[in-house]
This record gives sequence, C-alpha cells and structure tokens, in this order.
Amino acid sequence: MAEQKLQQTENKEINFKIFDLYDISEIKVQELGLKAVINLKPKLILKSQGRNVMKHGQTKVNVVERLMNKLAVAGHRGKKHKIEKGNATGKYSKNMKIVLEAFKIIEKRTGKNPVAVLVQAIENAAPRDEVTVIEYGGARYPQAVDVSPLRRVNLVLKYIAHGASDKAFNKKKTFAQGLADEIIMASDKNMESFCMRKKNESEKQADSAR
Repeated sequence: MAEQKLQQTENKEINFKIFDLYDISEIKVQELGLKAVINLKPKLILKSQGRNVMKHGQTKVNVVERLMNKLAVAGHRGKKHKIEKGNATGKYSKNMKIVLEAFKIIEKRTGKNPVAVLVQAIENAAPRDEVTVIEYGGARYPQAVDVSPLRRVNLVLKYIAHGASDKAFNKKKTFAQGLADEIIMASDKNMESFCMRKKNESEKQADSAR
C-alpha cells in the first residue's frame, strides 16, 4: 500500500505542468542530433537563477527559459546594437510574461501545445552548417563547418528573439504577438520567418565555401 502511494506521488511530480498551464511530459524531440540539448524536464517554475556555469550547463536549463533569456538581449546584433523593444528588459517577470502571452496566442491560433510548436520551430530552423574564417599562408579563407547541437539551439533561439523584436519594433504588434508569429512561421517552415531566412542564408554560404 505504501509503495503504491509513493509511486502515485512520483507520477504526480513527473506529470505536473509548467506554470500549471502546459504539459510538456509527452513532448518528444524528433531530431536525434538535438535530443540531448533540448531540455524538456517538467518544472513548475522555470527559473534556474543563472546556475548553469558548469560545462554544457545550458542543457540543464529548460528550453522555454532559454528562449526567455534571449528576449533580454533581442537588440544585440553582433558588434552593432539595434534599439530593442522597450518592454523587453533583463527582468525575469516581464520577459516570461511576454513568452506566456505568446504561448496563449499560439495555442489559440494552432490548437496545439505551444511548447510542442516551439520545439518543432527549433528543429526546423536550427542551422546545420555555417562559415568560419581560416588563415593559411597569410591569407584568410572562408571555410564551411558543421554546427554543434548546442550552438544550433542557441542560434535559433537568438534568431527567434531577433525576428520577434523586428516584427514588433515601431509597429502595431506587441512583442508577444511578434514572438508568436515567428514561432508559428518557423514551425510551418514559412520562409517569411526571420530564423528560417537566417538558416537558409547560413547554409547557402556554407555550400559556396566548401
């Protein structure tokens, strides 16, 4: 009897929903290369408080929280810094509110679990190849390289945040609406998505540098 109660308690702990809204226990990552780096571990409050400084620590942070962290720096574009949407700051509560509002829009428009739609968008838009520069004999040459799984996820989350910021900045759309649009288009492989265009551009450059 005691063992049955313990097992029931464990099952309840495993199957709870994030923010008591979305069940992610049934979501599966289909792409084998990304399975180890997309964290979908159920957790009521997605707040790691930056405790991921160990090697591959980002893989221990839920993918929804990683997306939220990227919204805080949506204006950073390499060495340049574009003005970003004013209501996206470094504050956890504001950024997570934007993500949750976007998830509600995605659920209303698609009728699917928004976390599953996000995972599908990541799988579709994560670039497989990119270009680096090598120096040989005093000259610099572009060289195509494969992208590591962890960097693939980091890049696509960054591009989703950039695309959402571009869709909302100086426009009637809110940041949450822009984020929802970007995730839905990427999950549908729509080339109007910023992250799908960046993936296509990166892989074309890599093909020409082989």
